[in-house]
Amino acid sequence: MNASMPLAASHVRAPALLDLRGEFPGLPEGWAYLDAAATAQKPRAVIEAITRAYAEDYATVHRGVYARSARMTEAYEAARETVARFIGGHAGEIVFVRGATEAINLVAASWGRASIGPGDRILLSQLEHHSNIVPWRMLADAVGAAIDVAPLTPDGRIDTDALVALIGPRTRLVSIAHVSNVLGSIADVPQIAAAAHAMGAKLLVDGCQAAPRLAVDVAALGCDFYVFSGHKLYGPTGIGALWAKAAILDAMHPWQGGGAMIDEVRFEAVSYAPAPQRFEAGTPHIVGAIGLAAAIRWVEQVGVEAIDAHERALVSIARARLSGHAGLRLFGPEESAGILSFAVGDVHPHDVATILDEGGVAIRAGHHCAQPLMRWLGVPATARASFSAHSSEADAELLARGIERTMRIFG
Repeated sequence: MNASMPLAASHVRAPALLDLRGEFPGLPEGWAYLDAAATAQKPRAVIEAITRAYAEDYATVHRGVYARSARMTEAYEAARETVARFIGGHAGEIVFVRGATEAINLVAASWGRASIGPGDRILLSQLEHHSNIVPWRMLADAVGAAIDVAPLTPDGRIDTDALVALIGPRTRLVSIAHVSNVLGSIADVPQIAAAAHAMGAKLLVDGCQAAPRLAVDVAALGCDFYVFSGHKLYGPTGIGALWAKAAILDAMHPWQGGGAMIDEVRFEAVSYAPAPQRFEAGTPHIVGAIGLAAAIRWVEQVGVEAIDAHERALVSIARARLSGHAGLRLFGPEESAGILSFAVGDVHPHDVATILDEGGVAIRAGHHCAQPLMRWLGVPATARASFSAHSSEADAELLARGIERTMRIFG
């Protein structure tokens, strides 16, 4: 069994937990929302920015010559600059997409088709989300490439040494999660980036779980592509970002055709706009980008380091509170980024989640779009509690009580 050992039984209190619940209108009193790894609740500042953008500010972008359209265009492009600053990039390196899934598919369809061929290899890890497996499997099947899989350490981290050893002369791409959506384990991205580049490979990092809780600097990480989704970062659904090094982005061909991504269109030939516009065909998710920028500003105001410390403290509190229960398995490393997956004996995670819901605790139950990882853990599914900036010690206590109630019900 690849489960981490629980902490010794004790009460752990964080020195300075955040108190932000009042900024989230979607959180009624007594409800512990512990499913932020799936999608985050929205602070009032984001809701108000979205409402304003859809009301008195609304107009299309990039096309209108009237004043409101010009202002909306400025706001949309300012959102691109906000995203770039947040991860240490430049505005010209940010492509707005529907989310990380679309971003990875874009890289696979554009860069991948041009750069990966028969006999080449793509390196993933055992803990990847399906969105960081399926596009590469589809590409490998289409071009005749192969996929290698890096193993994990016993506590559920990517085994960096083993991964580096798998990078060979035919490895064209390494693609990993910065933070596991199941275990909360954090990858050693800089070391992996250096090893990939030493062999001439590129590195893509899935930052969906990292962007809401870790300080991200793409230059310091050394990656070539970085992707994340807005709705996990306290922003709206349907918006996310792909960052890529400017030289790589400039060399990539468009993957969708339509308006806004062109320079000139003739029936005989088409010329395309420069990056990043050439990857944003059609009318963009204008309000989504503005809402994402508002979410980033909110996170920056709170402090991403403070959010990270807050979430880690709550995971430690929950682990300590749950330690010593026979039959309760806690998965992943003891030091994790806001995420705690567990199994209650042989009780199905859906039953666990249902009983917890009766007690006002919302968690996720299932394979979490990580079936290869579930097989490695030796379970069909897990229950997952994921903390966020608005979570509290009271939420962790409600979680523990709900799990204890589940254990009593099922004996």
